[in-house]
Amino acid sequence: MKKLMNDPKHFVAEMMKGLAAANPDTIKWVPEYNLIMRADAPNPNKVSIIQGSGSGHEPAHIMVVGKGMLDAACPGDVFAAPPMGNVVETSKLLNSPKGILHIVNNYSGDRMSFETAAEMLEAEGIQVKTIYVDDDVAVQDSTYTVGRRGVAGNFFVIKAVGACAEEGASLDELVELGKKVNSVTRSMGMALSGCTPPAKGEPIFTLAEDEMEMGVGIHGEPGRARKKLVSANEIVDEMLQAILSDRKPIFDEDGNEIGREDPVFNEGDEVALMVNGLGGTPISELYLVYGIAHEMLENKGIKVWRSYVGEYCTSLEMAGMSITLCKVDDELKELFLAPAEIPIRVF
Repeated sequence: MKKLMNDPKHFVAEMMKGLAAANPDTIKWVPEYNLIMRADAPNPNKVSIIQGSGSGHEPAHIMVVGKGMLDAACPGDVFAAPPMGNVVETSKLLNSPKGILHIVNNYSGDRMSFETAAEMLEAEGIQVKTIYVDDDVAVQDSTYTVGRRGVAGNFFVIKAVGACAEEGASLDELVELGKKVNSVTRSMGMALSGCTPPAKGEPIFTLAEDEMEMGVGIHGEPGRARKKLVSANEIVDEMLQAILSDRKPIFDEDGNEIGREDPVFNEGDEVALMVNGLGGTPISELYLVYGIAHEMLENKGIKVWRSYVGEYCTSLEMAGMSITLCKVDDELKELFLAPAEIPIRVF
């Protein structure tokens, strides 16, 4: 293992310290609770939005704290859920008269931390509600989840509710908006290599030179299949077919599947198209993939309204990428185009 680090135990804290030092006017680091928050938070005139998950997915989520996005992020260690106590203390620091919104990717550990924290906060009279993100179409249940995983599609949820919160929307309005965005967002990923968590010191999985993992999770969870590497055209076609044909299962109160939703995407729709690098893929390859996906969608009568190409939700240095589609209407277009200020900037 070769990494730029000191003691692996302090990897996340030292990363957060550096992030805050590089952006002193807009964010601050609270080491006691391992959180990054807006320097001007909390704002009594808006709902405070908090996201938390394991580290190792940067820029998600600590690097998207800022105006028009998150008010705070409380990560756990690499690929580990944030401690429940940190979620509680982050929420207390960000408490607003308009309430607190938790955005949680659908992983069992994350859900447990945030659900328990919400119960404790509500017992103290703090108003809090939660949105769960589960955009990954690759598998229904996985290593760390019951149900679908939350991956790069959470950026569309964050962007929409973040913009709407800046306009003074209520907590209930933001919850409904977040559910709407999640319902029209679908993702799928693939890997060309594994990755090495600093504390582990060895790859969480390995692939032969001629292999790929189709449908991989952002913690290295198994996908749909491990298969021989094929051309970029074939990879993108398989991923888009999975996204476009997806029909989310419907369950009854006992957890039994009773049907399937209709496909989200149809001819004539407009979409935001994201090609997300998993950490170790050159930007040139991501744009190559984007060009293929854009053309395939246009040929199917689906118009690409806006593009997002780069690293959004990564898996350390994993080579690979994911594709996300979000169906847009006039409301979502306006929210996605609203200003946002976060630490990530090109120039």
